[in-house]
Amino acid sequence: MEIKQAKTSTGKAVSKNGFKKITNRWSRWLHTYLSMISFLVVLFFSVTGITLNHASWFDGAQTEKKIAGTIPVAWVNVSDTSRIKKLEIVEQLRKDYGIKGYMSDFLIQDNQCSISFKGPGYSADAFINRQDGHLELLELRMGLFAVLNDLHKGRDSGKEWAWVIDLSAVLLVLVSITGLLMLFFLKNKRLNGILLAILGGIICYLVYYIWIP
Repeated sequence: MEIKQAKTSTGKAVSKNGFKKITNRWSRWLHTYLSMISFLVVLFFSVTGITLNHASWFDGAQTEKKIAGTIPVAWVNVSDTSRIKKLEIVEQLRKDYGIKGYMSDFLIQDNQCSISFKGPGYSADAFINRQDGHLELLELRMGLFAVLNDLHKGRDSGKEWAWVIDLSAVLLVLVSITGLLMLFFLKNKRLNGILLAILGGIICYLVYYIWIP
């Protein structure tokens, strides 16, 4: 009876050690390759965190361009506003005047159509006279760092870039979790590592509690 119990106890110990080895191996593997996969995107969001937090340090030269032109009168001078050629107008603005970004507004008034385009560090507004098709276009480009900061915030960047932000956040969470798992297998550094993690959290909380109104 005692021999049977010893075997059972040994089997449990072997199973427990095997689980630890598997967990350690997979956490190392995941941490290494997730870190490399997400390296550039995490670096991007880290650097742009600084440029965003200190935007005044990185103010770039803004360029403003005013353009005059024409749109075919038949596209806008119609009594039924549902027949205004919205798609054709937008395509011509992009083709002839190099307009970029997402169309954010297309407003129709009695005498005028106004179209707005937005993009990272970019905006363009077009005003079209519905009587004669005269076009006035104002384009604003706000420099490289404004583009980077808007990408960091996901501002006017589209749903595809929003997926990139979500994916990078998930990857960073996984890298953090696998790094923490690895720490638990380092007996000599486990306690100090956990204490430092707790200390970091306390410091952040104190900064918030003391200095944030």
